[in-house]
Amino acid sequence: MHARAILSPRKSIRRRQLREMVPLADSTIYEMEQRGAFPRRFCLSPRCVVWDLAEVEAWLEERRSKPSMPARGPDVRQRRTRPIKGQDPARTTA
Repeated sequence: MHARAILSPRKSIRRRQLREMVPLADSTIYEMEQRGAFPRRFCLSPRCVVWDLAEVEAWLEERRSKPSMPARGPDVRQRRTRPIKGQDPARTTA
């Protein structure tokens, strides 16, 4: 049997379809691709960029299976100054 008969056709999606599936900004997706945390895009032509649908769906399933972690707030202990609410820092006296 030929290798062509064994391989199933793979579907690719364009940016508009990716945005419908993954509600992230383009810059976030690009940054995640650079880190290896998101499926890589590939070029069909100089002006046509696509993603492999199966890879994107697998990435989504992996994200669904992990428990979501709440975002951490800023560490207030690293502040250099701690302004007091309602007080103008220029009006304070030493």
